[in-house]
Amino acid sequence: MQTMIGIIGGSGVYQIEGLEGASWVKVATPWGKPSDEVLVGRLGGVPIAFLPRHGRGHVHSPTSVPYRANIDAMKRLGVTDLVAVSACGSFREDMAPGDFVIVDQFIDRTFAREKSFFGPGCVAHVGFAQPTCARLSDACFHAAEAEGVRVHRGGTYLAMEGPQFSTLAESRLYREVWGCDVIGMTGMPEAKLAREAELCYASVAMITDFDCWHEGHGAVDVATVVATLGANAEHARGLVARLPALLGADRVPCEHGCDRALEHAIMTAPDARDPEVLARLDAVAGRLLR
Repeated sequence: MQTMIGIIGGSGVYQIEGLEGASWVKVATPWGKPSDEVLVGRLGGVPIAFLPRHGRGHVHSPTSVPYRANIDAMKRLGVTDLVAVSACGSFREDMAPGDFVIVDQFIDRTFAREKSFFGPGCVAHVGFAQPTCARLSDACFHAAEAEGVRVHRGGTYLAMEGPQFSTLAESRLYREVWGCDVIGMTGMPEAKLAREAELCYASVAMITDFDCWHEGHGAVDVATVVATLGANAEHARGLVARLPALLGADRVPCEHGCDRALEHAIMTAPDARDPEVLARLDAVAGRLLR
């Protein structure tokens, strides 16, 4: 199998420069239109697919992002390793604006989003104890280090619904009681869907602010976030540019089983599966359902 790197760019990351043979392509999915067209090309001899999560011009809110269509489009294009980049707030003094965090755990507090490709007609339950791929996360960590970014390996991401920022009471709960490290609005259900699609997934949180718990920094506002996004986005593009050399063109099966997550997950008996549902799962689960 050949490596194909997928990048989902969050706030401030709407373009990737330097791709050879770059072109924007439309990808049709059974789950509707993705957030935008997908920029495809090659970098260091490795194929790359880049999708701006909010669309160029930032037209999607965290709730309206078509997460299922986005993940399906990446899988349909042949992506094997998916890196999600997102702007986040920090709950830790030592995780400051401008730092990157390679997330390894999530707490999902979203409530208005479709969170699975599966359901009536074809039920599946994937394992999710370790929601990110350690191998791909390691590559992102080393790429960030080489880029000169202050980067933290490991952290718990609180996924909130938004689009409003946290109340002070919420911020204190997530930080002091739940022990979360960063907070964002887009990590879920993206990571869950990537696991269902058998994609290796890594989450790079670009810290823009201290949420609102920090007495010395006040409440979060868009101006505060935007002020940090530019430098973060430049480092994110540098991180991406270093991934092909770290991952290599030739890919072996994931040692953590991300690319085989569905092998024992599908519960519905073959003769009870809905053909219309199976048709929608052609890219995500076609390996097992054909």
